[in-house]
Amino acid sequence: MFLKKCSEYSILAIIPLAVWNIVVNILLYFPNGDNTYAASNQLTNYVWFFQGICFGGIMMIIIATILLLVDFYKCCTTCCSGKKRYYVHFPKLGSMMFAALGMLFSAYTLIISALGIAQGPYCRTSDGWKYPFANTAGGYLSDSSTWSQCLEPNYVVQWNLILFSIQIVLSALQVIICFCKTIFDLRDIFCGTHRILTQPDNI
Repeated sequence: MFLKKCSEYSILAIIPLAVWNIVVNILLYFPNGDNTYAASNQLTNYVWFFQGICFGGIMMIIIATILLLVDFYKCCTTCCSGKKRYYVHFPKLGSMMFAALGMLFSAYTLIISALGIAQGPYCRTSDGWKYPFANTAGGYLSDSSTWSQCLEPNYVVQWNLILFSIQIVLSALQVIICFCKTIFDLRDIFCGTHRILTQPDNI
């Protein structure tokens, strides 16, 4: 019972996590607070996937709001089919589906952020604007001496690394919360008081 309550009230945590996802994603457009690179499209391509603003942000706020409303709305509909009667707790079914959808949205944010780190930043080098670490498979992360290849924007490697890492942590927490919510709702549907019951009609 305690774990069930934790899974329900942990949905509240999705909202601040989503807000921070939006803030972090917006900061990725302004390396060191400079907006000229976004205007000239000189940013890593993964910032344009809107993973933190749309999927890990706005969509997760909507899903969290729906889950909170569904959890506090109790409704049981009786459906009849032939000689069997079905009692379906639609809010629990809906809650499970939205939690699963939230898990997909937050997983998308996590994956895109991880790819952004693996690819490295788009920056100006001595050979012009390019992805100098694209073929290192993330190996540049353990060799900070190579970061000086990026001449502009200043400290763009650290900027992207820190912000993408924060997005990974935020979205991972969202995945965990939505996963737990999905599991508990699934358990309630099949094993708890909200399970779908099939009863033969009395003759």
